[in-house]
Amino acid sequence: MRTVVVLAGLLLGAGRFEEGFGFFDKLAGEREGEALPLALAGAFQVGLEGQAGEAIAKLDAAAKLEFGLPQYFRGTSLARLPGCGGRAETVVEDLEFVITVKDRLPAGFMRGVYAGLVPAYELLGRTADAEAARGRSGRLLADYWGNPRDGLRFGPPRLVQPAPGVYVAQGHDFSDFGFILTDDGIVAVDAASTPGTVEGALRELRKITDLPITHVVLTHGHWDHIGGLSALAGDDAEVIAQKNFPDEVRMQHTAPPPFPYLLPDEHDHRLHVEPDRLVAEPEKLTIGGVDIELLPIAGGETHDGLIVNLPGKGVVFTGDMSMPYLGAPFFSEGSAEGLFEAMRLVIDLNPDLLIHGHTGLTLNFTIEAFPGLLAALEDLHETVLGAIADGLTLAEILQLNHLPVVLREHPAAITPYLATRDNFIQRVHRQNTGYWHARGDGVDVFTPEEWAAALDLLGGGTDEAFVNAVTELVRGNDLALALRLADAGLLRHPAAGELKKLRARILEGLLERHQMLNPFKFAYYAGLADLHLTAVE
Repeated sequence: MRTVVVLAGLLLGAGRFEEGFGFFDKLAGEREGEALPLALAGAFQVGLEGQAGEAIAKLDAAAKLEFGLPQYFRGTSLARLPGCGGRAETVVEDLEFVITVKDRLPAGFMRGVYAGLVPAYELLGRTADAEAARGRSGRLLADYWGNPRDGLRFGPPRLVQPAPGVYVAQGHDFSDFGFILTDDGIVAVDAASTPGTVEGALRELRKITDLPITHVVLTHGHWDHIGGLSALAGDDAEVIAQKNFPDEVRMQHTAPPPFPYLLPDEHDHRLHVEPDRLVAEPEKLTIGGVDIELLPIAGGETHDGLIVNLPGKGVVFTGDMSMPYLGAPFFSEGSAEGLFEAMRLVIDLNPDLLIHGHTGLTLNFTIEAFPGLLAALEDLHETVLGAIADGLTLAEILQLNHLPVVLREHPAAITPYLATRDNFIQRVHRQNTGYWHARGDGVDVFTPEEWAAALDLLGGGTDEAFVNAVTELVRGNDLALALRLADAGLLRHPAAGELKKLRARILEGLLERHQMLNPFKFAYYAGLADLHLTAVE
C-alpha cells in the first residue's frame, strides 16, 4: 500500500493528473473491488477538465468499499473543486474521520487533511474552525515542518516504542535518535543536532524511566547525530564511536556548510567531539542484561559507520548507512561498494526491524525491502559505470531513468530505490569521472551572473523575455529549469515583480514535487522560499 500511495503522491505533487488517472484507472479495472486504486483514479480524474462528475462517482464508490484512505482522497479531492463540488459536509465528515483514525493510516497525511478542511469549514460558516485548520494546513502531502530557527523536521515530536525496552525520538530533530533501556541504565543511540532537541526528547523519556544514561553510541559523525551530545553525556556516560569517527569529523571541518534548513540557526556543523572509546572490530557487549553488538561498517554514507544490533530484540540501529544520497550531497564521501557490504551484513543479521537515523528511512528502507533493493542498486551501479565508459554525460545517465527488472519481484524495494536512484547516480558519476568531459562539460565554468548576462542579450535586455520563457517552462512542468531561468532574470532585473511571483509559484511546485522522496531537495527549496511550517498533529 505504501508504494502505491508514494507513487500517487509523486504524481499529484507534479500535477500529472492525466498520467495518474490513466495508471490508476487501469489498476482499478484490474483489481475490481479494491478501494484504494478506485479512490486514486477518482482523485486524479478530479484534476481533468470536465470530468468531475465521473471522478466523484469513483470516489463515492471507493468510500463505500473501505474506511480510511478512501475518505482521505474523497475529502481532499472534493475540497479542490470550486465550492467543494457542492459537498462541503462530505469533506468535513471524511476528513474529520481521517483525523480520528490517523494512527491507522500511513504517516504524513495530516497537513493535506487540514488544507482540505479550510474551504469546507468556510462554506459552512465555521470561521474559527477554518482559521485553526489554516494554521495547520499547506499544499503539501507530507507532514514536514520547519523554519530557519528550528531547521527541518519530518513530523510532530514524539517518542515511539518500536520494541520492548527500545524508544526512538522522532520529530524532535532533523534526525532520529534512540534509547535502549537496560537494568543498569540507558544506552543512547546518537545525539541529534543540538542539546535543546535532545532535552525535549529526554523530558518525554523521563516520564517512563529515571534510569541514568550509561552509554552513548554514535552511529557516525555527521552533525545531526552528534550535536546534542552534551545533553546525554552529563551522567558520565561512556561515548562510543567507530575508529574512523575522528577522520569523519575532521573532514566536516573543511567542508562547506549544509543547507540552512538542515541545521538550526546559530548552530555550526563543525563540531568537536572526542569519544571515550573507538571500535575497530565487531564487539559484543552485555549491558544491564541486554546483549548489544557493535558492528563497524565502511558505507554507504560515511566510512565511520557503526551498526548497533540487539539480537535478543530483533532490532538493528543502522544509523544513516542507507541514506539515499550515498553520503551527504555537500560532502566528499559515500561508497556504493561499502553500502552493498553493509546491506549484506544487515540481511545476514536477519532482524525483525531496522531503525534508521531518519523517520522516512525507517518507514521505507525496511528489512523486507533490503534484498530487492540491494539487487536493484547493484544493477544500477553496473549501468552507471557502463554509461560512463560509453561517454554519456551525467544528465544523459540521469535521463535513462533506469528501472532494474528485479524490482518486479520486490515491490517493497520500489520506493527506496526511487528515493535513492538519482542521488546514487550523481555520487557514482562524481567518484568515477574527472572534472572535464570529452564533450565539453566542465571545460569552462561560468558564474550565474555571466550566464544571466548572456541570456539577457538573447532576450533583448527586457524582463518580459524572461517572464515569457519562464511561463512556458512552467506550463511544460519544467520547474527546475524554470527556477534557474527566473533566478537569472532576477539577477539582471531585480525589480521585476512578475518574475518574483513566478519564482514563488515555482518554489511551491518544487516543494510539492520533492516532499515524498527527496527531503534534502525539499530543504534546499524551503530555504529559497523562506518556508515556515508549523508542526501538525
